[in-house]
Amino acid sequence: MFELSDAQIGSWVSSFVLPLFRIAALLMVMPIVGTQLVPTRVRLYLALAISVVLVPTLPPMPLVDSISLQAFMLIAQEILIGVMLGFVLQLFFHVFVVAGQILAMQMGLGFASMVDPANGISVPVIAQYFTMLVTLLFLAMNGHLVVFEVLAESFVTLPPGSGLQVEHYWEIATKLGWVMGAALILVLPAVTALLVVNIAFGVMTRAAPQLNIFSIGFPLTLVLGMVIVWISMADILAHYQVLASEALIMLRELARAR
Repeated sequence: MFELSDAQIGSWVSSFVLPLFRIAALLMVMPIVGTQLVPTRVRLYLALAISVVLVPTLPPMPLVDSISLQAFMLIAQEILIGVMLGFVLQLFFHVFVVAGQILAMQMGLGFASMVDPANGISVPVIAQYFTMLVTLLFLAMNGHLVVFEVLAESFVTLPPGSGLQVEHYWEIATKLGWVMGAALILVLPAVTALLVVNIAFGVMTRAAPQLNIFSIGFPLTLVLGMVIVWISMADILAHYQVLASEALIMLRELARAR
């Protein structure tokens, strides 16, 4: 009769289940894979497949009782690490969402919103365009492969059971305020150009009060805004490279990877 001891079950739990929870937590939170477009079952199957490939290459895991409090604490720690890694990527993608919202409000397209199928909320069309653009750039430049590389290295630099240093993660958390600043820098030239346009309309209204500024200025602001967005797309790749490098460096610092 085939019997399993508590030590064998604990060994299997520590060697496979703990990495599975970290990988699954990352896939549930990170952009592209963790959106509502990807079913939860598909994400779980993907996490299981990555765990099967990655577990044989990982260092030995701590042996714990499968139903002990220590095992549940280790599982909670793995989930926390995976969520934090995915949260950094979410902040990087939301830089472009915030930039699109700021630009849409300035050019009068704030009312033109659509449902974002990835997050299930309504966002301006410009923000949705930026989101699709950064998603394609992220996949085209193999950003997802870098994320999986950092994830695999995190099991060496942050092995299960090593404990979390609150001071280290608080230092990283203080750097997460760059989202709004990065979004402002991204759309600052376009916002400045639209501000000049609005000032010009204000001068025209002051010089010729008989002009209906609403019937003239609103459509003209939309047209000039679209032209400014089209011109600013020529420099979007340079901004993306800088922001992506900062986000991936922050991700490595969070995982203490090299």
